Amino acid sequence: MATIKTVSKMITEYEEKGTKVRLRAAGRKGVDFFSFQGIALEQKVSDLSSAPDYDRAADFINNVVEDFKNELTDKVIVVYNGFLNMLTQEIRVRELLPVSLESVEIKDTDSMLNIEPEDDEDEVLNELTDKYIDFNMYYALIDSLAAEHSARMQAMEAATKNAKEKVNSLTVEYNKARQAAITTELIEIISGVEALK
Repeated sequence: MATIKTVSKMITEYEEKGTKVRLRAAGRKGVDFFSFQGIALEQKVSDLSSAPDYDRAADFINNVVEDFKNELTDKVIVVYNGFLNMLTQEIRVRELLPVSLESVEIKDTDSMLNIEPEDDEDEVLNELTDKYIDFNMYYALIDSLAAEHSARMQAMEAATKNAKEKVNSLTVEYNKARQAAITTELIEIISGVEALK
């Protein structure tokens, strides 16, 4: 639900700036929520987040990349709930496109490793960019699934702990009631014996 709130907030912020938002959803909750709200989804897949598959994730994100290449979008952002540790999940917002190469330095090297094709560096860069985007989408899906499983495990541990505490409490109550019944029976027997004397 936190992911949906973050996305809703981002949509509002972008629309206030006059930017059109083209939304795609991978996951039943997101698809259901935005469909119910009447927000148009360019693409929706309900079962991809519950069973991540690299090929399906790549197909999903490749449609986004095509829109970027055709200049239908000028930015691609992925928002998902990520696994931080066993107790905590966090919302992650990643800008996938455009890929910034400003911080990359190109240096001549004496490396014995050659990159093929040597004459077409753009082809290599495009292929690496495609793989970078595919892997980021797949990683977002498996990270989100790990966070979901962690949250479920924490809920089950809390439920188990509560059930054990309840069983212990009821056992104490049962033992008190049983002891009271035994005490009452003993008093009645002793009273009956005393009455016969």
